[in-house]
Parts: sequence; C-alpha cells; structure tokens
Amino acid sequence: MTPFENILFYFSFPFVRYALIVGVFISLCTALLGVPLVLKRFSFIGDGLSHVAFCAMAISAVMDIYSDMIVIVPVTVISAVVLLRAGQNARIRGDAAIAMLSVSAMAIGYLLMNIFTVSGNVSGDVCSTLFGSVAILTLSKSDVWICIAMSVIVIGIYIFFYNKLFAVTFDESFAEATGVRTGFYNTLVAVVTAVIIVLAMKLVGTLLISALVIFPALSAMRLFKSFKSVIVFAAILSVLCSCVGIVASILISTPVGSTIVVADLLAFGLCFVIGKASGRSA
Repeated sequence: MTPFENILFYFSFPFVRYALIVGVFISLCTALLGVPLVLKRFSFIGDGLSHVAFCAMAISAVMDIYSDMIVIVPVTVISAVVLLRAGQNARIRGDAAIAMLSVSAMAIGYLLMNIFTVSGNVSGDVCSTLFGSVAILTLSKSDVWICIAMSVIVIGIYIFFYNKLFAVTFDESFAEATGVRTGFYNTLVAVVTAVIIVLAMKLVGTLLISALVIFPALSAMRLFKSFKSVIVFAAILSVLCSCVGIVASILISTPVGSTIVVADLLAFGLCFVIGKASGRSA
C-alpha cells in the first residue's frame, strides 16, 4: 500500500480517530494558554503541574481509587493556585516555587509507587507515565468529549476575556490600577492550565508537556509581533504539529508524545530561520 492508503487504513479504526481528535484539541488549548504563560515568564508552570499530577496519580493508585481524575484534578488545580500566589511573593520567585514543587512532587510520587505499588513492573509504569504511552490509543468516547468540552471552555475564555487577558499579560500593575481584577484573571488562567495539563498527560506524558506549552508560542513570536497574531499562529502551528506527530508515530511505530515534540522542535527551527532571514526575530 502507498503511504496515503496506509493512513486511510489506520483511520478506519475508531481509536485512531479518537487519538487525533484529542491531540488536536489538547494542542490547541496548550498553545492558547502557552502564549500568556511564556510572556509572563511562567512557561515552566506546565512542567511543575505535570509533576504534581504524576504525584496525585501515584496517590490515587496507592489508595486504589477507580477514577484517578477525582484526585488528580483537584490536587493539580490547588497547586496551580499555590504556585501563582508563591510567584507573587517577593521572597519566593515564580521559577523557584515551580522548581521546589516540581522536584518534590516527582520524588514523592515515585517513592509512593515503589513502596506501595501492586504492579510488578514499576519502571515500566513510571516510564510510560513520564514519556507518554499507548493511553492515547485507548481513549473512550467520554475522554474525547471531555477534551472537546474543555477546548470550548478555553476558547470561550479567550474570546470573552481577551482584552483583560491582554492587559494582565503585558502590564499587570497598570491593569490593576485601571480596575482590572488581576488576581481573578491570573487564577482563572492557572486553573484552566491545570486542567489542560492533566488532560495532556495522556497525549505526551508528564515530562514532555512543557514542549506543548512553550514551542508553539516561541515559534509564533519568531514571526509575529502582535498578541493576536501570535495566538492565532501558535494555535494553528500546534494543531498541525500534533497531527503530523500522531500520524508519523502510527506509520513508523514511534512513541506518540516524543514524535509530537520533535515535530514542534522542527517547526520552531524553521520559524527561527525564517524570522532571522526576514529580520523579524527578536
């Protein structure tokens, strides 16, 4: 069969279509959230929260909770708010707070899995969680609908609160002086980011989530200067790289998460070269 016929054959299976739909919507959400996070120098919050989600997953496994989302989502959301508050503390800067929470959560989660796990292959379980696994190919219809619902919420937040998010992203002090509730909008972004990070764990794994947040935003900033243009291009590029990565991983039998990240990396390199050549790159 030709490569095109091969792709059509694979897409005749529902689980492959589900994987593509989830990949598209998650990459769209992470790209939209990534732009303000990168501009606010808070891009590694995705890394910190993904490690917290890993720790929460270990806790739910130890407690033998059937639906781990009952534990993972609340713990990750609370941690996002705590990170936000710590980042505003002059004694503990945002990057230091993320680093402290990240390494602590990772260590506690791995320790719990080693002490209390009932699985005979702890290393395999941890590796698949950190770097992504076949979970993206075992998605149910409910998983797909959850991702679609969260994507609609994120897009709605961007459309409805666009001006406020723009003001808080670029000059938080001035926005607060003009009456904008900066604390509310920062918390809103943190909470939505936490939920999207939890969903993205199934796509790329814990250690690779930051790539979905950072690369599309940085790639767009190589070519565009306006906030709106960067958001639109980052979203389009992230979705495109996700589709390419998923299809390539199926055709050449490579890990889904790693393949998507490599696609994002190559796209960033291309945007960087184009930006340099055109004199747009900052």
